[in-house]
Amino acid sequence: MTPQMVVTIGREALTAVLLVASPMLAFALVVGLTIAIFQAVTQINEMTLTFVPKILAVAVALLIFLPWMINQLTDFARHMFELIPGLVG
Repeated sequence: MTPQMVVTIGREALTAVLLVASPMLAFALVVGLTIAIFQAVTQINEMTLTFVPKILAVAVALLIFLPWMINQLTDFARHMFELIPGLVG
């Protein structure tokens, strides 16, 4: 196994992680920004007001994107298993 192959596998792993995590992070970002603007306008500084909606948004994103996320991770795992014969020997 060459250093170039290790870097390629690491890059593919990081790409897969970012792809899988991005929908949930995007939902949490949008909800957090919306609530922050609402708090700034109304001057309500309640911590649970930001915490609970973010959790709900991440749960909704997980439900919506779960089939796609599983497909992405399965494709990545299949690709890694296909590389094993080339790495050994």
